Amino acid sequence: MKPAAFDYIRAESVSEVLDGLAQEGGNARVLAGGQSLMAMLNMRLAKPKLLMDIMRLSELGRIEQSAGVVTIGAGVRQAALLAWPELGGTLPLLALALPWVGHVQTRSRGTLCGSLAHADPSAEMPLALVALGGEVHLRSAKRRRRLAASDFFLGMMLTARAEDELIEAVSFPTKGGGRCAFREVARRHGDFAIVACAAVATSQGVRFAVGGVGDVPLVRDWPRLDGSSLDDALNGFAYELDARSDVHATARYRRDLVRMIGRDLVREVLQ
Repeated sequence: MKPAAFDYIRAESVSEVLDGLAQEGGNARVLAGGQSLMAMLNMRLAKPKLLMDIMRLSELGRIEQSAGVVTIGAGVRQAALLAWPELGGTLPLLALALPWVGHVQTRSRGTLCGSLAHADPSAEMPLALVALGGEVHLRSAKRRRRLAASDFFLGMMLTARAEDELIEAVSFPTKGGGRCAFREVARRHGDFAIVACAAVATSQGVRFAVGGVGDVPLVRDWPRLDGSSLDDALNGFAYELDARSDVHATARYRRDLVRMIGRDLVREVLQ
């Protein structure tokens, strides 16, 4: 199929994008990398009247580090972030997860903020944002606001972004580069995850996050656990995830993966 007819604007400024969103609201879409949006347009799952291309806006293509926070603009491609020399030292979880996002070809076009806007529950970047306690920077013609990751993702491909808002950037706390681990199971490398898990060491113990099971990535903060106490915590979390069976895996298989992967990751970051 081919997309329904729409008007296309190659934005020359952020203000132009914000004006378009203010005027058209839900009838406007922002084009960044387009790796998810173009497929939706072709299948006519999205039928915007206006498509605004932001990829030539240099102010949205920056990676900035200050005061223990890394801010990544809406125009930063996944490949550019993966090639950023400071990534491994400041955001090691992203360095581990990004190679699992699609393929080299899609990462060369796709953006980090675009993945967050799409909000697929099996995608790696929403999981990383939740695991690290990051924030999404939203901007409209009238205001700016920030939302914690836990408040931004509302359901499958559903976020708290208002129709007149642009995801301007996303920020991650570096938290001193604490130990972390990431693992996922998919049918093929580059496919969306059947189950993806991330663990991050904290001052109190460990934060454990799961994607690919529920409608949004979910996270739990635990003290230092080991042995039967860790198994009990993972078992309880697995049953809270509302796992469902589909053509890719059964609910039981997903719960088993959460238990097995979780045990390995938590022990790895706490050792």
